Amino acid sequence: TRMVYELEAKAYVLFIPATGRAHFDVEMRPDTYNIKSRVKVTGIADWFVNYDMHLQASGYTRGDELKTYNYVSQNRDGKKNRRIEMTYGADDVAMTATPRFGDLGDPAATPAQKLEALDPLSSIIDIAFQPRDPSNPCGGPMKLFDGKQLTYLNLTYQGEADIKTEAWRGKGIECFVNMERVAGYEKGEKGKNLSGIDGPMRMYFAEVIPGTMTMMKLVVDTDDIGKITVETSKIQMIDVETQEASAEGSNRG
Repeated sequence: TRMVYELEAKAYVLFIPATGRAHFDVEMRPDTYNIKSRVKVTGIADWFVNYDMHLQASGYTRGDELKTYNYVSQNRDGKKNRRIEMTYGADDVAMTATPRFGDLGDPAATPAQKLEALDPLSSIIDIAFQPRDPSNPCGGPMKLFDGKQLTYLNLTYQGEADIKTEAWRGKGIECFVNMERVAGYEKGEKGKNLSGIDGPMRMYFAEVIPGTMTMMKLVVDTDDIGKITVETSKIQMIDVETQEASAEGSNRG
């Protein structure tokens, strides 16, 4: 199964609209998965990931969850243009950053903490497939490790909600998100992390695709530019085998 998933962020800076767009191409096989993503930001500093990013994650499907094996992020912001590569092993996560980080935070994430978390790309897709406890239909927590910072997003159910996005409209649920800075930050740091999140968050999920609860909307309050709304602008499921068979048939013709 292949899923095409796009998010669009909107905000206003001094009444001038600023936007960001993230495209995810997810291929799910019975035992493995591969995700490619491009995140391009115009006018919103540090939204989700910085500026202009090319990302790729691959790993294993284990029941109802994903397990990262490899993650690569390449930032093309015209400044550091940092590239991060991570490979998950049996005892630790090997990470290379070019240029290198000045430090890995105080405290730095431990091998066990890193292995328990997913890369940011896989985490966004994984939350859609997690089984939901009726007492907390929001699922989670989402445990994200980006090569330096380890962050938990703890989700609390707030109730049903009417969701309206460019891609879909209907009934869903609202979840309050508490961000827990676990490791990889400066000691005592309470400001925003690499994802640019520095205020209260609300996520909205809906069963747009049967058997999944996909994040359809995210509302973030930031100190710098106020409220940012991230909405799903496209969501599509494609049967890869049918698509490949159709392509082969066309080639024969």
